[in-house]
Amino acid sequence: MEIKEPALAYDKHRYTTEEYLEMENAATEKHEFYQGEIFAMSGAKLPRNKIASNLFISLGQKLKGKPCQPFGSDLRIHIEKNTLFTYPDISIFCEDVITLNDDEMNALNPSVIIEVLSPSTKNYDRGEKFRLYRDIPTLKEYILVDSESVKVEAFYINEHHNWELKEYKNVDEKLNLHSISVSLDLKEIYEGVNAV
Repeated sequence: MEIKEPALAYDKHRYTTEEYLEMENAATEKHEFYQGEIFAMSGAKLPRNKIASNLFISLGQKLKGKPCQPFGSDLRIHIEKNTLFTYPDISIFCEDVITLNDDEMNALNPSVIIEVLSPSTKNYDRGEKFRLYRDIPTLKEYILVDSESVKVEAFYINEHHNWELKEYKNVDEKLNLHSISVSLDLKEIYEGVNAV
């Protein structure tokens, strides 16, 4: 999903978490929430949707029967430390999903988050959003998949407990998700997408 500027209907004052959740649960569109501000999310173009779909299908097949499970962009993630509520393209959980106050809606403990980049979101996803995601204690990998060219940026926590980057730019490479012991062919990820 793509983030718009703060929604006009919501920019008059700062909202509490409770107010956001009440509005969001009744809304027909998705919104992010961060430090009292509400941001509308717009739909995505076909290449982003195709890549997200390819990733979700491949991950679902490779994780079948294993303890980790992928979820799509309808699952809302909440980061208690910095207040962010957001909808990643894909999140993977390797333990029972823990939710805010057992509400079954606001998941707290993903192991892997994957975002498919678009021109309007890539700077946010690479910068500020990654900084916010790093406040998730259980997060071990953060994957950014470009929708305009064959390029995957895979951030993972190395043996020294620091975030490390591995880039993939060739369609013949395999993306290695260390924390869940899964490899994905970039050909599969970009299947049906005219990315150069």
